[in-house]
Amino acid sequence: MNNWLTAPILIPLLGGVLQIFMSYAPMQLRRTLALTTTILTLLAAIVLLGLADDGSYRVYALGNWQPPFGIMLVLDRLAALMLIVTAVLALFCHIYAFQKTDTQGPHFHTLFLFQLTGLNIAFLTGDLFNLFVAFEVLLIASYGLLLHGGGTTRTVPGLHYVVLNLIGSALFLFSVGMIYSVTGTLNMADLAVKVPQLSSENLPLVKTGGLLLLVVFGLKSAILPLCFWLPRAYSNATAPVAALFAVMTKVGIYAILRVYTLIFGENAGELAHLGMNWLFPTALFTLAIGVIGLLGSKKLKTMIAWQVIISVGTMLAAIGLTTPAGISAALFYLINTTWVVGGLFLLADLVSSQRGSADDRIVTAPKMRNNALLGTLFLISAVAAIGLPPLSGFFSKLLILQAATPGTEMVLLWSVILVGGFFTLIAYSHAGSIVFWRNSEGHIKHDGKLGLPVTLSTAGLVGLSLVIVALAGPINRYTEATAAQLNSPAGYTEVLQMPVVTESRR
Repeated sequence: MNNWLTAPILIPLLGGVLQIFMSYAPMQLRRTLALTTTILTLLAAIVLLGLADDGSYRVYALGNWQPPFGIMLVLDRLAALMLIVTAVLALFCHIYAFQKTDTQGPHFHTLFLFQLTGLNIAFLTGDLFNLFVAFEVLLIASYGLLLHGGGTTRTVPGLHYVVLNLIGSALFLFSVGMIYSVTGTLNMADLAVKVPQLSSENLPLVKTGGLLLLVVFGLKSAILPLCFWLPRAYSNATAPVAALFAVMTKVGIYAILRVYTLIFGENAGELAHLGMNWLFPTALFTLAIGVIGLLGSKKLKTMIAWQVIISVGTMLAAIGLTTPAGISAALFYLINTTWVVGGLFLLADLVSSQRGSADDRIVTAPKMRNNALLGTLFLISAVAAIGLPPLSGFFSKLLILQAATPGTEMVLLWSVILVGGFFTLIAYSHAGSIVFWRNSEGHIKHDGKLGLPVTLSTAGLVGLSLVIVALAGPINRYTEATAAQLNSPAGYTEVLQMPVVTESRR
């Protein structure tokens, strides 16, 4: 069964390669292949979720090279959760792209599937250097996707995105070089064993490397002050690309969870919880900046981009509590915000297509033909994003608030999240009332018809907030088990220190 670990990587990789050779094939054939590839990737993620749910670690050694020297794929609850969240989001985004986005350039499906490949490698790899490789794969694909469709509005933000990520990649190499020079390994399980055993003279170099890694992951997740590139980049991307990018910041958050609970966790001796004392206050400032940016937004897509930053701050604040309850709540929130924000990006594009020259600007315009449907979808997604009852955002924020123990951290966390939520409510209420309720005279010269792919994909992503509510109990139990597994890394290190066998070990 361990061979299943290669499926989420090989399926989109092979699909992307086939798309290269089909660049001049009929579009319908290319779409069929793309949809089939994405569905198969989702099915593989579901299988792996079922395998990981028993609490075991599963390992696949490429070329049968044993750890810590070989390329290792590792499946646990966290990896399976990230795979399923990404696969579901990718499916709806890919369907949405069938309406018109994939016709704006010859290689959309290739880039989309390669990015999915890079994401899945990042979630499954058990090695820091291969995490760097995964980042490069998904980033190279994301460069092309961000510029897909052309236009100067995408070129400048895309250039900023490329430059910052190249700097991040260089810092990543510096940091892993520092760590390798002392430990002689980049296998994460092996590092978890060797870091607590470091001599005092070697601690500063590894500490510097670990802090540099935190900066890199902070850039990937868009934490303050490394977040100001995101609003322009995301708001100017095509809708399905922006929606897929809702999971990109979560890769940085995943990396922080993986590295700083396993390598620099509570068993890391003098390097235990490295950088976490900075993470919590920085996350709260990130959340606050996101709220301010959202309040000042003049377009729906810009608002949603700032919502991504708010979600990053919220999740990292919960992770910064360094407790199993905080990690569990952050993971529950991650599921909700990734799908809801993805749905909001798609919805904003539908609104833009029906408002003529008004586009997605928060100004009065003639009434849209599908005003009731789009307004209802906006209401549901906004309630879920803000965190109001009875939708999924409320449960996830409630779990985060409950995770804080009495003291200064609790006061700060409650204050920033509740006050931020209040102002977020004001911003969404203001935008929704102008776009959907206040209509000017006249009409828009557009038939206003919504195609089936875009309607189903948008409604599907938004509707997942209702699904999360219905399955809140099982999801919460899974995230609690995931947090417990992350905070007990002994099983991870024990499995990877033994010869890899076909059967899993508990």
